[in-house]
Amino acid sequence: MADFDAQIRKSQEEVAKAQARISAVTARVEAARAKALAGEPEIDIENATLDDVRQHADLMNANIAELIMGLDDVTAGFSRDFDEMRSKTGWESFVGVFSRGKSESMRQERLRTASIDDKLQDLIAKSDVIVRLLQGQLDLLNDQKTRVEANLGDTLVERETTVAALESVRAEIAGMDPKIIELENRISVEQDAAARTRLETELAELNTRHNALVQDEQVKLAKSQTLERYIEKGKTWVDSLQNQAATQMVLINKLQTDTRQRVVLYDALTKSLKTAQQQDVAHRINEIGVKTDQEAQAAMAAIGTATNQRMAEMMEAHEDQMVFARKVLEQKAKADERFARRFAAIVEKHDKNLYGRE
Repeated sequence: MADFDAQIRKSQEEVAKAQARISAVTARVEAARAKALAGEPEIDIENATLDDVRQHADLMNANIAELIMGLDDVTAGFSRDFDEMRSKTGWESFVGVFSRGKSESMRQERLRTASIDDKLQDLIAKSDVIVRLLQGQLDLLNDQKTRVEANLGDTLVERETTVAALESVRAEIAGMDPKIIELENRISVEQDAAARTRLETELAELNTRHNALVQDEQVKLAKSQTLERYIEKGKTWVDSLQNQAATQMVLINKLQTDTRQRVVLYDALTKSLKTAQQQDVAHRINEIGVKTDQEAQAAMAAIGTATNQRMAEMMEAHEDQMVFARKVLEQKAKADERFARRFAAIVEKHDKNLYGRE
């Protein structure tokens, strides 16, 4: 499991880097809005930056997906471990030729010191570590998305206001054109110098106002365009955050379902092993038979009673256990299907051992 520890540490580092990049992009989105509202013409959010963050997130999730599949491989090995524990080793069988008691003692000692429980608990603990890692990333993504959406909403309102003001300015400019043309025509035919002077003064004032409105139109147009660019970048970032969050939820669902399935598997395998031990004891007592003393017979009766009681309890609990186990397996199948669909390329490399190939 040392490789898992190293991979988990690597994933933790990658998540930290991803979170730093995501926070940086969100900060740039917020700074861009401030620039847009200040009327600055340029915006410093580039598609390349968003793509870089997305690619890093994909790499991080691919690494975690391979970790999850590695956990699945280790879980599958538990069944083989239990099979080996259920039967005697070659050495134990050899010793049994000379001393059955010694052989059984060796087997019991091996079972007593077996580390299946520790291995499973370690596996579940590692699953929980990865879940917490993914949940932390999901929380950050949702927080960043909320911040960007709030800023985006404010900017959409700001752009609506800016566009409305722009249209108002354009309407005023359009309304001035006939007046300017009229004054120019009147000036061209006016013979009285004083009257011409008044008309020219009025025309100059109109032109001054017209020029101011044209300049205002240009400022508002530039602001509207900047806000529009910011809005598009903001929408792209929100979409990216949503997609990343969806991936995190798929991974979390897979891991949580796998953990429940591992608990069921361990419970089933443990009971299977205990049953095998009980059967071995029962066979040995049966071979002793009626030639044993009363104490052995009493032990047999006690074991028989306990076995019957245990059997009854197992039969009564069997239905609930089967319903729960079936439910967990159904959940796992759904989680595996979602996981395989989203990480098809990784699953194929894992299943076909295609690592290092394009």
